[in-house]
Amino acid sequence: MTRQITRLTTLVACAMLLVSCTSTPPKSLVTPLPPVAKRPLPDKNANNQPPMRGIWLATVSRLDWPPVSSASITNARTRNAVQQKALTDKLDKLKSLGINTVFFQVKPDGTALWPSKILPWSDTLTGQIGLDPGYDPLLFMLEEAHKRGMKVHAWFNPYRVTTNTKPSTVAELNRTISLNPASVFVLHRDWIRSASDRFVLDPGIPEVRDWITSIVAEVVAHYPVDGVQFDDYFYTETPGSTLNDNQTFRQYGAGFASKADWRRHNTEMLISQVSKTVKQLNPNVKFGVSPAGVWRNRSHDPAGSETSGAAAYDEAFADTRLWVQKGLLDYIAPQVYWPFSRKAARYDVLAKWWADVVKPTGTRLYIGVALYKVGEPSRIEPDWTVSGGVPELKKQLDLNETVPHIDGTILFREDYLNQPQAQDAVNYLKTRWGS
Repeated sequence: MTRQITRLTTLVACAMLLVSCTSTPPKSLVTPLPPVAKRPLPDKNANNQPPMRGIWLATVSRLDWPPVSSASITNARTRNAVQQKALTDKLDKLKSLGINTVFFQVKPDGTALWPSKILPWSDTLTGQIGLDPGYDPLLFMLEEAHKRGMKVHAWFNPYRVTTNTKPSTVAELNRTISLNPASVFVLHRDWIRSASDRFVLDPGIPEVRDWITSIVAEVVAHYPVDGVQFDDYFYTETPGSTLNDNQTFRQYGAGFASKADWRRHNTEMLISQVSKTVKQLNPNVKFGVSPAGVWRNRSHDPAGSETSGAAAYDEAFADTRLWVQKGLLDYIAPQVYWPFSRKAARYDVLAKWWADVVKPTGTRLYIGVALYKVGEPSRIEPDWTVSGGVPELKKQLDLNETVPHIDGTILFREDYLNQPQAQDAVNYLKTRWGS
């Protein structure tokens, strides 16, 4: 056992040597098309993989799991039994619907759902940051999902530290100073910024990217995860709550034509570091990203899609198309959360655009579908309520299963399977995918 731990420690250390890589910053806003890079150790059976039928299971703010009331149960044994039963019930339902992969949010913010040596325990489990729940939720999920023949991708939000900036939240973070590990909020206060009314890490600081990479490495080295996924929260800002990284740009932005180019470079550095580290530790673990559905609009870039939506390139400073072209990802799962009739961002237009992007590469494409909209009344997207949203859902799944280079679907998100407005769609999914 000691030899295994030593070997894992060595692997993590070796992988971390990869995080100092650099690349040439982009010279213009129009991304040039680089040579297609091959993934290391390509999966020879990639073409024989079953279609992705996935679902996101969110733990931030206890959106999908654990049950909201469970954190207030003071008896640890009772609380854990409630949480574990809730999770196995969910997995049984997902299995019956034909879902084959769960994207489980293990790092919802600056806390963890496993016994980390880097992050304190998540308060989603017990109501208190840093309090050991008495079991390992990530290990429990892996064991139960694998027992049912389902895969699990560990889903990380890389930069979010908290979901708000309330004084009570600051006080709770400050109280972790006596813990081991304490919150990054108190250990590295100089890394912390506020944006979108949340505390976040500054993506322009190299040590921040190294730190995030080490967290992913900890999970990949110690758990039999099938994949790792980052969501779309890279640079996240709102007009009234922007990220002030002027000082960071002055310190690290020399040689870049603009702060926007520098920010995109920073995001790419994180993706590159994590990609190389994951493959160093376990070549069989798939690394992917689930970005906003629009890369760029054609009105801003001739290579963009015929859309007019918020673009990841311009707003999140994430050049997701370039990551695919450079071979940094095993898969990409754009969030195409609109119906066929939404002119600003048509489902079919975006799905086919992404299929063309991945076509000359080895990157698999899974389309994120808006289960959360199914059955919900909407003035600008009325299709979601026609016959319970089933015809729109059927069109989207039909397209995903017939367009070459689209390898499957991921539904956002799990708890909407339990909502009354979605029950027609749930029954349809069971008929279409279920056993």
